[in-house]
Amino acid sequence: MNWNTLNDAQQVAQILEDSQKQPVLIFKHSTRCSISATSLNRLERAWDQDNTPAYLLDLIAFRPISNQIAETFQIEHQSPQVLVIDGGKCTYHASHWDISNEDLKPYTSR
Repeated sequence: MNWNTLNDAQQVAQILEDSQKQPVLIFKHSTRCSISATSLNRLERAWDQDNTPAYLLDLIAFRPISNQIAETFQIEHQSPQVLVIDGGKCTYHASHWDISNEDLKPYTSR
């Protein structure tokens, strides 16, 4: 999986812009949580959509960006959490054990 590191608040504006052309995935990852590590590993093993831009946010190190994402897309913060941004809106989100590559597929391809 080709992750872009999400570590700058200005990247959220870029994600909004990029989502006008194609869906963008954001994964909020807690480096202190075993559920987050397992969810991330499951997603990475099954991921087969390399054309979808994917951003990985270390929300322990960059919690203000996680808060900005929650506010921008009106989605309550969870950890771990995956969001699909399409057309400037969050069209799909899931957290914890509900994170599934199969569930993501319809939202990451146009």
